[in-house]
Amino acid sequence: MSKIGTAEWLDWKRLPLFSKYDAEASLVQMCDRLLEEATRQGSGDDYVRQFLPQLATELSCQWCTLIERTPEWETLFEFGRNAAGGFPSTLCDEALDRDAAGLCVDENRADWSFMAAPLGDVRPSTILLVGGRDLTAASLSEAIIAARALGYALSIVEQREKHLRRIKRLQTTLHIASSFSSARETQPLLELIAKEATRLLESERSSIFIWDREHKQVVACPALGVEGNTLRLPDDVGIVGDVIRSGKTICVDDAYNDERFDPSVDKSSGFRTHNLLCVPLRNNAGELIGAFEVMNKEKGKADYDDADAQSLEELGVQAATALENTREIEQLSRSRDQLTEQAKQKVQVIGKSSAITALRSTIERLASTDLPVLILGESGTGKEVVSQSLHYQGPRANTPFIAVNCAALTETLLESELFGHEKGAFTDAHETRAGKFELAEGGTLFLDEIGDMSPGGQAKLLRVLEQKVVTRVGGSETIPINVRVVAATNAKLADAVRDKKFREDLYYRLSVVTLDLPPLRDRPEDVILLAEFFLTQFCSQANRRLLKVSAEAKKRLQAHLWPGNVRELRNLMERVAFLCAGDRVEVEDLAFILSPSRDSVVDMSADLSLKEASRRFQQEYIRRTIKRVGGNMSETAKCLGLHRSNLYRKMGQLDMHEANEGADDEE
Repeated sequence: MSKIGTAEWLDWKRLPLFSKYDAEASLVQMCDRLLEEATRQGSGDDYVRQFLPQLATELSCQWCTLIERTPEWETLFEFGRNAAGGFPSTLCDEALDRDAAGLCVDENRADWSFMAAPLGDVRPSTILLVGGRDLTAASLSEAIIAARALGYALSIVEQREKHLRRIKRLQTTLHIASSFSSARETQPLLELIAKEATRLLESERSSIFIWDREHKQVVACPALGVEGNTLRLPDDVGIVGDVIRSGKTICVDDAYNDERFDPSVDKSSGFRTHNLLCVPLRNNAGELIGAFEVMNKEKGKADYDDADAQSLEELGVQAATALENTREIEQLSRSRDQLTEQAKQKVQVIGKSSAITALRSTIERLASTDLPVLILGESGTGKEVVSQSLHYQGPRANTPFIAVNCAALTETLLESELFGHEKGAFTDAHETRAGKFELAEGGTLFLDEIGDMSPGGQAKLLRVLEQKVVTRVGGSETIPINVRVVAATNAKLADAVRDKKFREDLYYRLSVVTLDLPPLRDRPEDVILLAEFFLTQFCSQANRRLLKVSAEAKKRLQAHLWPGNVRELRNLMERVAFLCAGDRVEVEDLAFILSPSRDSVVDMSADLSLKEASRRFQQEYIRRTIKRVGGNMSETAKCLGLHRSNLYRKMGQLDMHEANEGADDEE
């Protein structure tokens, strides 16, 4: 590396031009300030007002102004007093044409002169015009230098102002777009878009025109001042029609003097359009879906320009995306509501018996709570239907209902099924999988056959219920959950707790409320109601007219003891709906399904004598008949082919306590 001697330095501010003793350098210093300040100013108007007085001082004039030819001369800014009263337009025209500075004496006042200097190529129609008493030809060089410096500086300020305005509009557009996400329905969203567009583009009114291709129409939404707030128009008329056909933006400064303008909308709404801006509306795929229009720039504002068109197009992209998303949300909401309603219809608790009436009332009260519920009952009594009723009648109706059969899963599989697992947690874990608790987030998790859960599974379930978090198998992150748990079993859990087969703490956690479902044989008055309910469903599925049940068939259904409970009845009605040959269900249609040998649930142990077995059967048969006719003993005797007094005598012989109750009632 070579060595150098002592270096000499000179910075910008130490130039001789900046010496306060150099009077001729003051113009250069002022130009320096002009350009320096231009990089900081955000408004051209403020900038010119600030520096015109300094220019007047520098040029030793009493009056200073900026004027623009458009094509007449128009004053932009002015400082000081013009003693001549007017200004020499000929001098100004010639200064622009020559692109040179000129000096002349006022024709009316010999002591007053004018000097005109163009601002240069950056402002080709603007000149700096000054007036004063001491202006000379020697001042022309200073005027042209000052004018060109001002032109460049003003161009910088205006570009900066334009960029700042653009940034502000983009920020506003982004803020507006974020507000669109809060809308869940199309009409409120359209009104919000129109409102924000008028604010952003400083307009009086805005409309979105959705293109209905099938009917060759555009739908104006919102159409303010029109009944129903919606207006349908042909898609080939007016400015909107032109935009949809061409896919290009149209700006109109004088609507009623434009032959493309359709005044029918104004007539419908009572609004008068002066100027307008209409841009094509496109979705995410770039497909044209309509047009976006703003009307009547606010008073005191210039007509719509390219920057307005760009802003409206950008807002239109956000609006179109929001519209598509909102429509999809509406469609999903409708589908969800329909599915929820269908689910509600399928999980009705049917019956008029006192037990079912009380159960429905309890479900209504429990549905609005998050209390854990334990449902007990024999297999087929409708435990899952009750759990679904608790879900669909409560505030969680539109959230997931997830059912898990605990008896069908081993301890290791149950943990993965309930809590999920991470990829690689075990041999077959090829990908991360969410568990049932996560899938049921916000909704209800139904744990069927909870009594068959392994001890290890019980411990893990208890921990989740207490801490309200789950950890996937093979993972370490805890995942908070918001799930209502409803459990069910056909086992006697209290006995299982006593026998140390089921955790006592888990039992008390699950059984905050216990519902014990009665078997169908204990509520024969509900059999026909359930049968007709199932027939209605399955006949609809089979696309056939609703089957009626004959009186004899009803008696046969009520006489059956239904060891499979409601599930057995449901399956029977499904087969009848698809296989019954006639228009009415007869006894013959049930005979091949309901075997008399299945009609008894009386314990017929092998060591019973014939006499004892016969006595037990008669007791059960009489009790069922009494229950079937609602406790009416006269009707019971009639059904059994006995006289009322003979019925009581027979019941007494069978040691049935009902005989004494009936005798007391007669007294």
